[in-house]
Amino acid sequence: MIGGKSRAKFIGAVLIMAVLAACSGRDRVDRTESLDAYSPEQIYQRGEFELERDQNENAAYFFSEVERLYPYSTWAKRALIMQAYSYHQDKDYPNSRSAAQRYIDFYPADEDAAYAQYLLALSYYDQIDEVGRDQGLTFQALQALRTVIEVYPDSEYATTAILKFELAFDHLAGKEMEIGRYYLRRNHFTAAINRFRVVVEDFQTTSHTAEALFRLIEAYLSLGLVDEAQTAGAILGYNYQSSEWYQDAYKLLTSQGLKMKDRGNNWLSNIYRQSVKGQWL
Repeated sequence: MIGGKSRAKFIGAVLIMAVLAACSGRDRVDRTESLDAYSPEQIYQRGEFELERDQNENAAYFFSEVERLYPYSTWAKRALIMQAYSYHQDKDYPNSRSAAQRYIDFYPADEDAAYAQYLLALSYYDQIDEVGRDQGLTFQALQALRTVIEVYPDSEYATTAILKFELAFDHLAGKEMEIGRYYLRRNHFTAAINRFRVVVEDFQTTSHTAEALFRLIEAYLSLGLVDEAQTAGAILGYNYQSSEWYQDAYKLLTSQGLKMKDRGNNWLSNIYRQSVKGQWL
């Protein structure tokens, strides 16, 4: 004969198995079906089941129902972080971000708060390559990743956040380079210079700086501004002598009887003097 507690567990197992059996053959669940009769643990387990079979939208739904039906239970807290994860897996980034932010707002001191912040950052970061020339999401990704790094430096997500921060930063510089090359190809030299200058001044730790200096040489020579061209070459030679862009710049300048030398008094001269003093990068 089954005792009281054992009977309750048995009935709970039967109930959850019935729910799974009723819906496991469908990709989309019937959301008009009431879940009031089930415990938060049972609904949570259904969400886990949906995740296991890669039905992320369904999983997010069940985790959200735990939060809705049992908002003050311990299962609601667990379901909220899983809701953010499920939405992210489903590439529903706005809802993932919303769930992650709620977790941070409700449980800022919880051990999973770092993961919630990391998911929030990923909701921006994972869209970077999809936004064309609109870099708003990239800036938001950088800000959210910086929060992970600064607020949760000892978490397991900090190291990965640093790496993604650097990649996102490099991505911004790459977009500036892309637009600068576009202007340069169409002989819009002043517009091109403005883009390459941003890379040299604001993104000098990225992988694009050497090319930006070379493109500045090209643009300045096209405008007849030889002092600026030579100074850009001097910076390139001082900092990136082993790069292919140095070799190309050397050939370009010397072919016109010019040297890679600091000349004049311009914004590049200021950078050159900083780099000679060891303040570059």
